[in-house]
Amino acid sequence: MTTGVVVLTGMIGALFGPIIFKKLNIFDDRVKGFILGISAHGIGTAKAFKISQKCGAFATLGLGLTGVLTALILPYIIMFIF
Repeated sequence: MTTGVVVLTGMIGALFGPIIFKKLNIFDDRVKGFILGISAHGIGTAKAFKISQKCGAFATLGLGLTGVLTALILPYIIMFIF
């Protein structure tokens, strides 16, 4: 189930990300890439590389930072809640 949600999120981000960027007047490839990497995971990162190499690099950075921060912070949040 988790895999399905991640893939669905990635597909939605890759499909609607460029449209939302145009609506919000976001033209900087660094910002686009970082947003796609954080919100649309691997599929968003692949889409970011289609936009430009700089966009793809920042998507990879966002994806990696999200994974590392989740792995480091989530155990403490779970201990705090439960």
